[in-house]
Amino acid sequence: MATHGARGRSGGRPTLEEVAARAGVGRGTVSRVINGSPRVSDATRAAVEAAVAELGYVPNTAARALAANRTDAIALVVPEPETRFFAEPYFSDMLKGVGAELAETEMQLLLIFAGSDRERRRLAQYLAAHRVDGVLLVSVHADDPLPDLLAQLEIPAVISGPRSAAETLTSVDSDNYGGARSAVEHLVSRGRTRIAHITGRLDVYGAQRRVDGYRDALRDAGHGVDERLIEPGDFTEEGGARAMQALLSRCPDLDAVFAASDVTAAGARQVLREAGRRIPDDVALVGYDDSAIARHMEPPLTSVRQPIEEMGRRMLDLLLTEIADRRPAVSRGLERPQMVLPTELVMRTSS
Repeated sequence: MATHGARGRSGGRPTLEEVAARAGVGRGTVSRVINGSPRVSDATRAAVEAAVAELGYVPNTAARALAANRTDAIALVVPEPETRFFAEPYFSDMLKGVGAELAETEMQLLLIFAGSDRERRRLAQYLAAHRVDGVLLVSVHADDPLPDLLAQLEIPAVISGPRSAAETLTSVDSDNYGGARSAVEHLVSRGRTRIAHITGRLDVYGAQRRVDGYRDALRDAGHGVDERLIEPGDFTEEGGARAMQALLSRCPDLDAVFAASDVTAAGARQVLREAGRRIPDDVALVGYDDSAIARHMEPPLTSVRQPIEEMGRRMLDLLLTEIADRRPAVSRGLERPQMVLPTELVMRTSS
């Protein structure tokens, strides 16, 4: 029988490697168990915990961080202005998911905004000093230099949605294409024939995929795609209002609108009301995100639910795995996970 507080083979404190050998698993798996990652099987967790108890292993956070050149901190980086972060439920839901997953670990979370050139330069210097063990990057634009900088610095990183179909970093996203298709198919099933789309920022790959889903759903339903019914937006309420005004001016006979976010739909709704258009009698309206805005709108908004909190949890788990393995997947020549979570259309009275 092993005695409590047994010494390691070196005669000193038991090491992480000795725990891994006793449990018959890799060092990274032991780190994940100790850091509280839920993505470990019950049998593996039990084997690691038994080895920890038998050897009397006690994690020394400060010593471990120093020896491994670790900071026990990760950064959630948002390359957007602070005003947008606090205005859009997407970001708070993402933060909630990350926070829930991080709560059982010893890691600290830093929230960093990088919406201006000055903030980006300051962030680049901060990251170059390796003051965090990994980065979660939310709301990534196609021309954003931060993902390439992270790869250059070999800092483990996970992004919320790929920059393109050829993404090289680990990413977690929702099914933007399928979500858009379901929204348009629903509107078609309601007998709508002049369905407009207010897009998100088109330098965001997810917004591009929503446009693709919109187009394909119309084609498959036997409707042509009228380019005049597509108006660029930027995921904001103000952008939704501007786009709605442009659409009504250009296509006054439209009878439905699919907006790229609930916040955008709120802006469109206000313009429709001011123009005397009843929702859904004259114009059906569908949003995206299924945020609290959708539930509290009048009339309540039909919306595509994407599992934002779950996306945050999955992002953090993938990041902790890369951190435990000491190097980002790209540096180890491994295939980078591109996780896509399903969406769901939540029908309410706006459509």
